[in-house]
Amino acid sequence: MSAAPSLSPQARRFALDELTPMPWKNGGGTTREIAAWPPAAGLDAFDWRLSIADIAADGPFSAFPGIDRQIVLLDGDGVRLHARDGSFDHRLVAVGEPFAFAGEATVDATLLGGPTRDFNVMTRRGRCRASVASTGAAIDSAGVESDTTVVLYVLAGSWHCDDAQDAEAGVLTAGSGMLLPPGGAFRWLPQDEGEGARCLVVRLQSTQPSSRSHPPIGKPRHDAVR
Repeated sequence: MSAAPSLSPQARRFALDELTPMPWKNGGGTTREIAAWPPAAGLDAFDWRLSIADIAADGPFSAFPGIDRQIVLLDGDGVRLHARDGSFDHRLVAVGEPFAFAGEATVDATLLGGPTRDFNVMTRRGRCRASVASTGAAIDSAGVESDTTVVLYVLAGSWHCDDAQDAEAGVLTAGSGMLLPPGGAFRWLPQDEGEGARCLVVRLQSTQPSSRSHPPIGKPRHDAVR
């Protein structure tokens, strides 16, 4: 029997309350960047970008030509996303269920109640692709390609890394997550399986040769957008 995967020393933990909120130019909310690749790239040059946004008012989304977007409701009554060209009219109301759309779309966001909090995944078409899903089952590296970065974000419950040497570092609770580098073995288990534990799993697969260096977590930017 092979040894259980342990927590990679290159893995990077993050927590919502440790990420710096950057206000939008229109005053309608804030964005907390989790990570982006390449680290020094601006909004016109990243391969992928992960963030958490608080939407406080109705308004348009920024356009991102050449970018594929996925948005996941984390908290709140939800938001209606309406494309002005009529291509979609979606009510984002289920926590943990992603909705994908093209960054070129002109999208108006209308709150369905009070403010909402959302997890955002952006990938540059032709350079990176992402899969986003939530689960209450074990999460491991089986079937993950060697060029894929995996990001976990706990929606509910507690999760622990199987055979983590540092017990504290190997536990994630709601509002915290982990950036797992390409090529590493891992296995995360819900501590309260069957009692509502949920974790968001983002797989970011490069479609271009690149370095496996890890991006910094939560580096503040001054170009926050919704």
